[in-house]
Amino acid sequence: MKAMNSREKNTKERILEEALKLFAQSGYMGTSMNDIADRLGVTKAALYKHYKSKQEILDSIVEKMNRMDQERVKEYDMPEGNMKEVVEGYRSTALDKIKEFTKVQFLHWTQEEFPCCFRKMLTLEQYRDPEMAKLYQNYLSGGPLAYIENVFQGMTENEEKAGQIALEFYGPIFLLYSIYDGAEDKERIIELVEKHVERFSEQFMDKKEGMADAK
Repeated sequence: MKAMNSREKNTKERILEEALKLFAQSGYMGTSMNDIADRLGVTKAALYKHYKSKQEILDSIVEKMNRMDQERVKEYDMPEGNMKEVVEGYRSTALDKIKEFTKVQFLHWTQEEFPCCFRKMLTLEQYRDPEMAKLYQNYLSGGPLAYIENVFQGMTENEEKAGQIALEFYGPIFLLYSIYDGAEDKERIIELVEKHVERFSEQFMDKKEGMADAK
């Protein structure tokens, strides 16, 4: 029985992976269940035994992304929960931890196949479907920006300045996501991310020390 469960799980995972590759290439709207079945080399009927619809496949992809996010947050010991808890969590968080997590996140979205395909799918579909636009905002633009704003609010205890600091920090990273896919030298883009994070961190600490001296 366990072997059957394991085999079923592996099959469902493979369906998600191959479907997401198609969504990243042709868009969610431009991919049919027939396309997914053909990609997998199975009949449409066999595909429906595992997933009842394309929407169910998408929902399962989103669930997997959420699990991956939660695992990564725990692995790097990052504050999670509601925004107030995030703010409180960062009152005692070292800047080095934020730097490391930021670099890990960039590699996660650009070099790991499943998240990379998810990002490309959302980029394609955000203008076609309101729900995809919400997912794009949540995962890649407004969501990360809001999280980072709360990070710096916790570190600086200054709500007014936290928004601007977050924008200065995340803006270049967001731009580099867009540049990465078409770049011939992708390692160069990763180096730019690392340099930005290091330079920003140095400037941030200088400003923070200046504010402390002013008090």
